[in-house]
Amino acid sequence: MKIALLDAATLANTDLTPLSKLGELNIHQHTSEEQILTHSEGADVIISNKVILNASTLAKLPALKLICVAATGTNNIDLDAAKQLGIKVCNVAGYSTPSVVQHTFTLLGNLMTNIHRYQQDCANGRWQQSNMFCRLDYPITELAGKNFVIFGHGSLGQAVGKVAEAFGAQVIIAERPNATHIRSGRTEFTKALKVADVLSIHCPLNDETRNLFNKETLALLKSTSFVINTARGGIVDEVALVEILNNNQISGAGFDVLSVEPAQATNPLANYQGHNLILTPHTAWAAKESIERLVNEIAKNIINFTHGTPSNVVV
Repeated sequence: MKIALLDAATLANTDLTPLSKLGELNIHQHTSEEQILTHSEGADVIISNKVILNASTLAKLPALKLICVAATGTNNIDLDAAKQLGIKVCNVAGYSTPSVVQHTFTLLGNLMTNIHRYQQDCANGRWQQSNMFCRLDYPITELAGKNFVIFGHGSLGQAVGKVAEAFGAQVIIAERPNATHIRSGRTEFTKALKVADVLSIHCPLNDETRNLFNKETLALLKSTSFVINTARGGIVDEVALVEILNNNQISGAGFDVLSVEPAQATNPLANYQGHNLILTPHTAWAAKESIERLVNEIAKNIINFTHGTPSNVVV
């Protein structure tokens, strides 16, 4: 079996032995649009995290039988074309849940305690200049007793909710906007936003969620609230968020994702310099244990496919 790994750099030098055992593994650290056909030539299996495989490309790979997405999201694959060509597409779900949960609360904890500002002050020698044993320049807020609103209550949202409860927060699950029926255990969308002390986003990006959190919906939040997005860029209107942060209409935002990645020079969040935003470069998923699980699950997907019992099938 010939296996082409198109963007091995996204696996952060993780041991690829589970994959190399399965056949001839051709490893490419990066693959540009112009290199896709060359790097994939003759491959029975392609492994891709973010390399785009469109209909035109797939039609030119007659040997291809299986695409393993080294992620959960499959928006980089033309699924309709893959189905028409008889190419199976499998993803990996749940591998990064512990890592993303940890990152969610790392962002939130830093914002609520202003650690990034206090740390900078310590680095600049301001503690040494204090006239008392500590510094109290920036507000510190407890999560205990706060309304922790979750939008997107899949396995990841549920895991985040458990940790929020452990901190003593009141977890509120927001219903979909414009829902005609409020499901048991959920709160109407606008009502949830109005009471949120924390809004944590864990939904996929699709036509229903694109720019869902915009100037109007973000304006429903309290001035003391925090917004955390470790899901996908594009769910939050970045221009609107910058305006709201600039006007101190919310206390802060922690984002691990942008609408276009890597960050573009013109991106408003990437350019924002205010202390009430913490931006990380899409690393919430990337704990070493998380990537090891990912590699092992990709190997299982390939093994199961060769045994005629494909797993994690998208199409």
